[in-house]
Amino acid sequence: MDIKQLRFFIAIAEEKNITAAATRLHMSQPPLSMQLKQIENELGVQLFERSGKGMELTDKGSVLYQRALHLVNSIEEIKHELKETDEGKRGVISVGINTLSLSGFSEVLQVFHKKYPFVSLKIVQNDSFYLAEMIKTRAIELAFVRLPLEHRGLTYHHLMNEPFFFVTNKETHTISLEEISHTPLIIPSTEGLGIYSTILEAFTRQNLQLNKMAECSDMHTLLELVNGGIGATIVPKSVIDVYMDKIPYSIPINNADLMSSLGVIWLENHYVSTPAKNLIELIKEYYGISQNN
Repeated sequence: MDIKQLRFFIAIAEEKNITAAATRLHMSQPPLSMQLKQIENELGVQLFERSGKGMELTDKGSVLYQRALHLVNSIEEIKHELKETDEGKRGVISVGINTLSLSGFSEVLQVFHKKYPFVSLKIVQNDSFYLAEMIKTRAIELAFVRLPLEHRGLTYHHLMNEPFFFVTNKETHTISLEEISHTPLIIPSTEGLGIYSTILEAFTRQNLQLNKMAECSDMHTLLELVNGGIGATIVPKSVIDVYMDKIPYSIPINNADLMSSLGVIWLENHYVSTPAKNLIELIKEYYGISQNN
């Protein structure tokens, strides 16, 4: 006995008539009668009492009807859930985001939750290097990181660039990279990682010395140090947007050719879930990123 036969049985039980049930199932009466006979023979019980043109369930038929109805409905629910999972409407997504933050990211997650309320979110914040390692161990599925980043074993997609700003607790209106080279800096990254390398390369291109006094990837701590007069820093524009109330003075850097690159990474040659794909597309839509980027 299979699911198709159970559907035949349910139709007969509810219509109480073979002809009516056959019409409902868009089939002829003889094959349906044969299917019912096969079910009764297989189970070794009588499922209906026949009286004239009508049919009533026996006590055993009533038990089968309740069980069959539950089973068929459960299968329909599974099909529906699988379809929604395939469309990304259900599931779990584990996402990493770089500690430098991305302005508007929490708003994107709110929009995502409203659009896909049955997708469970797990958000991890850490340095890009550690997020990459978490992807390799499959602790998270994808991460939004600052490039460049050593990406062996990873697939990455560039999303957008944004300029760096000079941040200090002293009133300043314009500044160049040469002037910054005389200022003790707290670098918002650790040596060898994307942001650190990007800043160092900008100074090197202009034959300038990077006056590094500290490294700190925790933005709250870094900005508290800058506010207290312990050095200045250089951060991407999105950090300015996120921590605007903690930043006394932020100034664009003249002729620096200094940009921060944001990308999304995931495990190379690995299936990317539909919820993850939906989140990436929502990020692109939110930030106005073209499909060619």
